[in-house]
Amino acid sequence: MPSINETKHQEATDASWEASRGAVYGAVKWGIASAILGGIGYAVSPVYRGLTIQFKVYLQMSGMVLGSMMEADARLRAFEERIRVQKRLAREQAYWQRIQKELGDDDDD
Repeated sequence: MPSINETKHQEATDASWEASRGAVYGAVKWGIASAILGGIGYAVSPVYRGLTIQFKVYLQMSGMVLGSMMEADARLRAFEERIRVQKRLAREQAYWQRIQKELGDDDDD
């Protein structure tokens, strides 16, 4: 059985990986959306066409960073909730197993 420190370390590692996957997914998803909006802006708006390439890159990166942060946060919150449910189920299962063991021991007498 792993120690408490090992368990906490594993949970932290799993949480960081989940947040990282969420960040990558959010950056890709929002990056695509930002690129589509940039394309629409270029096609429709003379103001957007007049912006410097540096500012257009900044706008693209801003969308990607925002999406990355939002998705990482959402995934981390979902992960934490999943871990809480698993721990609660494990506690309840241990409780009922202890009750069953006590009742089973009483029947043998």
